[in-house]
Amino acid sequence: MFTGIIEAVGKIKQISITGQGARITVDTQALDMSDVKLGDSIATNGICLTVVAFEHSSFTADVSNETLTRTGFAQYGVNQNVNLEKAMLPTTRFGGHIVSGHVDAVSTINSINQNGNSIEYWLSMPAEIAPYIAEKGSITIDGVSLTVNSLTDGLFRLTIVPHTSEQTIMPSYKVGSKVNIEVDVMARYIERLLLKKNDNQQAPSGVTEALLMQSGFLKG
Repeated sequence: MFTGIIEAVGKIKQISITGQGARITVDTQALDMSDVKLGDSIATNGICLTVVAFEHSSFTADVSNETLTRTGFAQYGVNQNVNLEKAMLPTTRFGGHIVSGHVDAVSTINSINQNGNSIEYWLSMPAEIAPYIAEKGSITIDGVSLTVNSLTDGLFRLTIVPHTSEQTIMPSYKVGSKVNIEVDVMARYIERLLLKKNDNQQAPSGVTEALLMQSGFLKG
């Protein structure tokens, strides 16, 4: 589990493609590796990867064919910068939102505009995840916890403040760049509560759309 607060920007040192997927080595640069152990999870551009080898300033992880298919990893190359975050601890300050490191879709940056000291990004909203993206809701872009500012015609807007740009790979984004998206996990659980799993299984007693609207989880 992660928070979407990026700890460092790393760089891909090596990629080896195999029939089973790929193995990558990441130069962690400013990321503190002193407490990392084999089997730990490190979110890399929002993708939860398991450490299979590490040194004081790098780690190696395997990437499955499923991950290559569902994320932007298939387009990554050596020397590409990536956002890094180690798995959260019970004592971690929870500054972002609940992030699982499981990418839901890949989005394309449609436009980039300066707005005062911030930068506005309009991104495509793939149809399969559109129901889970809400105005003022949380979303993860390449592992960064962000707020959706508005929605329109298959697009959603993010407003990025200078600090976020400085601490992530966002300055490298251009129109046409592909990014990994993870929707708010709470949206998926709410959907499961509301929908029938099958004809014989109803939503749990007491959980209704009216209750969720009253509690602020849904808009009328």
